[in-house]
Amino acid sequence: MIRVVLVDDHELVRTGFRMILAQQPGIEIVGEAADGEDGLALIRASKPDVAIVDVHMPRLSGIELTERVRKHKLKTGIVILTMVSEAPFPKRLIEAGASGYLTKGGAADELVRAVRQVADGKRYLSPDIAAALALEQIDGRGDSAFDALTTRELDVALMLSRGDGMQDIAAHLKLSAKTVATYKYRLFEKLGIDNTIALANLARRHGLLDEPT
Repeated sequence: MIRVVLVDDHELVRTGFRMILAQQPGIEIVGEAADGEDGLALIRASKPDVAIVDVHMPRLSGIELTERVRKHKLKTGIVILTMVSEAPFPKRLIEAGASGYLTKGGAADELVRAVRQVADGKRYLSPDIAAALALEQIDGRGDSAFDALTTRELDVALMLSRGDGMQDIAAHLKLSAKTVATYKYRLFEKLGIDNTIALANLARRHGLLDEPT
């Protein structure tokens, strides 16, 4: 039996995935979480075979969650959900160590296929993402602007883009407000922007932030 947890801050997304996977033989949903912190705690407690994780979530991003799972050598395979379509796929997502990558516009059978392959110790890339990566390799274009950021800069960028305040970011990352301000200045400079609205728009175009609801 493949044990799966769902980590996404949209209840409708979790409900849809649960309905799809619950009908499949040999797959069991053992838990759900609505943010990254609770998702990480759920993975540690239930030790599932696969966790389906959204990139953009409150408190802890999907990238941060994946990096912590790998750092602590947990055996759960992470399948990252992104909004990527034609946008350049940020290599930082691959570097985080996830085993699978899906776009939210994928078909139901693709979700099932990804879960089974990752549970079997293999990697899975959705056709959209695989095509984007292949094009980047062929013509050398389309690198994501976020590839230039360090992991910590990307953490700050994701939190800023979803509207978190400087003090909240400092408390969450256990950094001083001055250090967070330095990261903000550096990432703005690297991305060629000067405000958080531009950052949110850029993150959305690169599949790191959901469309506004």
